Amino acid sequence: MALLQSPSLCFGGAALNSRHSSASFRPGNLKPSPLSSPPRASSPRLSSRCKAAPAVGGGSSEADGSSLVVCFGEMLIDFVPTINGLSLADAPAFKKAPGGAPANVAVGIARLGGTSAFVGKVGEDEFGYMLAEILKENNVNNQGLRFDPGARTALAFVTLRSDGEREFMFYRNPSADMLLQEDELDLELIKKAKIFHYGSISLITEPCKSAHIAAAKAAKEAGVVLSYDPNLRLPLWSSAESAREGILSIWNLADIIKISEEEISFLTQGEDPYDDAVVRKLYHPNLKLLLVTEGPDGCRYYTKVCHNIKIHQLRSQNLQPLTSSMAFFHDLSSMSTVC
Repeated sequence: MALLQSPSLCFGGAALNSRHSSASFRPGNLKPSPLSSPPRASSPRLSSRCKAAPAVGGGSSEADGSSLVVCFGEMLIDFVPTINGLSLADAPAFKKAPGGAPANVAVGIARLGGTSAFVGKVGEDEFGYMLAEILKENNVNNQGLRFDPGARTALAFVTLRSDGEREFMFYRNPSADMLLQEDELDLELIKKAKIFHYGSISLITEPCKSAHIAAAKAAKEAGVVLSYDPNLRLPLWSSAESAREGILSIWNLADIIKISEEEISFLTQGEDPYDDAVVRKLYHPNLKLLLVTEGPDGCRYYTKVCHNIKIHQLRSQNLQPLTSSMAFFHDLSSMSTVC
């Protein structure tokens, strides 16, 4: 989701304005890679369903994979109230902002000096082109981004109310991110990563679910570290039970899992997220690292030999409550040992 308390509402603080439009994607502006063709050009598409974004640098296709983090999943437009602390119904107006947890992580890693790429799908529309341009401006490799001519870029209205609760309203039935297909994946990009990072929203419906599973399988077989942030968004699932089953269906594939206290309670059906015995139930045999975020109190982590190691949050004047995970994965991409 968007950075709700940042002065400019966007990935990591890059302002949005009219220059992030499809006009930036004139064929003369960007040189296409062999795997991509510029939007709105008359060149052949990858398939009848979509076309690829022009490849950009900063985690470019020449990266050797030694530190590349490939993020898979949704990228969308958030609409956030112009006044903080209000419910969606009480907000007088909204500002648009780029969002989507996997995309936030990719941009955050690049802005922190790392090498990242994004794999996913947006609509062949003004918002989709705007999001692709933001990836480019932040030096995120976008050769795995696809455009769908038949579906719109997803929209979400999101706010952080004065009582501290988040409120979401989504428009995506179906949106382009839900329609990514297995044969549209850039598997070579995925296989060269050091870390393949993903969430659970891409597991909700087909065909994206099958694409997600195929991408994770290809990464695993290539020896890539799998990083999972469930990022529970219950309103998007048909029921709480389907959400629980979907999130846990790929649990044992991950090498690294980042989870919130709220998500622990949800997955364990109400058990205490502060109880180490409860947290340990979620630690599968092949897991290397389990991170538990604690909001303003920082986080704690678990490995096979370390239990409940506390890390206090650094003080910051620019809090980013919905995108705190992006700093974790930048550090993990260069970390050799944890404990």
